Amino acid sequence: MLLRLLSCACVQGFQAQESRILHCAREMEAFEEEAPTLGPPQPASLDEELFRKTRSGDMDSYDLTILHFNDVYDVDSHTEEPVGGAARFATAVKKFSILNPLLIFSGDCLNPSVLSTVTKGKHMIPILNELGVHFAVFGNHEFDFGVDILEEYMKQMHFTWFLSNVHDRFTSEPLGHGTVKKIVNWNNLKIGLMGLVEEDWLDTLATVNKSNVNYKDYVEAANELAVELREEGADLVIAMTHMKWGNDTRLAQRAEGLDLILGGHDHEYGIRRVNETWIVKSGSDFKNLTKINIRLFDASFQYVFEKVDVVSYLEEDSYIKAIVRDFTQNIQYMLEEVLCPIDMELDGREITVRRCESNLGNLVTNAMLEATHAEVALLNSGTLRSDRIHPPGKFTLHDLVAILPIVDPVLVIRVTGAQLLEALENGVYKYPALDGRFPQVAGIEFGFDPDAEPGHRVIRDTVKVQGQYLWKKKVYLLATKEYIANGKDGYSMLKSCPRMFDTETAQVLSTVVMNHFESIKILQGKKKCVSGHRMSLIMTTNKSPSLTAFEGESDEQSGIIAVPGIEGRICHISPDMKEHLRQLRTARKQGLRTFPSISDNAFETSDSD
Repeated sequence: MLLRLLSCACVQGFQAQESRILHCAREMEAFEEEAPTLGPPQPASLDEELFRKTRSGDMDSYDLTILHFNDVYDVDSHTEEPVGGAARFATAVKKFSILNPLLIFSGDCLNPSVLSTVTKGKHMIPILNELGVHFAVFGNHEFDFGVDILEEYMKQMHFTWFLSNVHDRFTSEPLGHGTVKKIVNWNNLKIGLMGLVEEDWLDTLATVNKSNVNYKDYVEAANELAVELREEGADLVIAMTHMKWGNDTRLAQRAEGLDLILGGHDHEYGIRRVNETWIVKSGSDFKNLTKINIRLFDASFQYVFEKVDVVSYLEEDSYIKAIVRDFTQNIQYMLEEVLCPIDMELDGREITVRRCESNLGNLVTNAMLEATHAEVALLNSGTLRSDRIHPPGKFTLHDLVAILPIVDPVLVIRVTGAQLLEALENGVYKYPALDGRFPQVAGIEFGFDPDAEPGHRVIRDTVKVQGQYLWKKKVYLLATKEYIANGKDGYSMLKSCPRMFDTETAQVLSTVVMNHFESIKILQGKKKCVSGHRMSLIMTTNKSPSLTAFEGESDEQSGIIAVPGIEGRICHISPDMKEHLRQLRTARKQGLRTFPSISDNAFETSDSD
């Protein structure tokens, strides 16, 4: 589980002397990234060497100490230093308690992780409460399980969440009922706080439609709020943000009145000065935190930044360790949660999913398509791991984890029709071998000749995207998992394709499917949606295949999720069909108005073996 030691490295440009408290921030203009982590000291000397100044000098020397962290997903430790882990991170935070620090979190804690798939992020509530977080800004992953769940969790959290520039059209309040601004009195300083996100943040929300919120540019919001906070007496104005480095930089360049930007979203550690404003990002996964000592000196604030690495020699906090253990031990019980009843068996056998279209593959790729609003979804069948038939009745979280045991981010990439055709060729290249590259798809249909030479099996005239014949030069939006987008399993043609968003903002495949079921239950009226945000995964205006699947159900059946059948998305091309296609091409070239008919046995769906 979690093991590691704490090692502090002062930012470059500061002397390791007692007088370092007087070094002001402008001496750090050349600083871009953190200094190297010091080598691990012996456990016996840990407190004396690393926290000597914490006990003896800091309390009198600084007006304010802030501890900052962001983007924490895995509560367990990792294998490489700094290994992080929530229990050791708690020990690190508590080492500085004598300073009465302000603990600020810049978003993303509820998802993604294996444990979050089971708990829906609920395990993070007692962990963050025990850490003593004071203030936080929403990350995109806070909304992964829906606004209703987030607002339920917020009632149990002992700190304030901020969101200053996104308002809910249903309530006219900040999305998630976040706080817009606040002044807190801390160590005789009045600190003004706000929480800002970028517009791209909206596109990464798994359960909120962009059309249901009002967004204000973060620079405009910051300028307005900074003025208001100053007028209300704020000495120091801090923007907590969850956006990329480029947008934090733009904020520092264009917003007036900000003293400090404490950011998240990016997972690499870094501290930068832009104009007169410092930007801090503190890594991810409980591996790092930043200790910021602030002193008011000669009518201006001076800053000393220290990177704190959570490494293996640091003792685990017993309370946090017990929280993690309890949730881990209860996983088996939590896996019995019923996600939905289903009306037919789901075929997840390898002999099915690795050779032909399957209803399980159709279900998962439908969810991918609807969650991302892409045109095509493609998944390698090796992703579907249960290798069994899931019977009609109660479909549980255990079933889902058996099918999708890996935390797979779902990306959207831009592909040409030619690249898409090449991807399909790769998918059927090793047929009839039970190979994991065989595709499961949505939004596209195609036929292939199993007897043709590998690489030349897909019949181009059968390939349709959203009901229209594929154009080689046209650019399509393809939803797929990161593994495939990285060119694995033979899909090298996709490796260089432009990505619409990165892995850090991506939804996790298992969460996509869970929310897919939640969406249908809400639309069926079987689950109440308090916030008004109906999970957004099923787009009723876009002729969702899943919506169509249950639209016609009777009231007696409406509690059951309709599983898609075999729809002819992937077909084996028979000799009769090949001849028919040849005749069809000839007729088209000749400009004929009538076309040759096709026999009933000309083609077969790919489950015919």
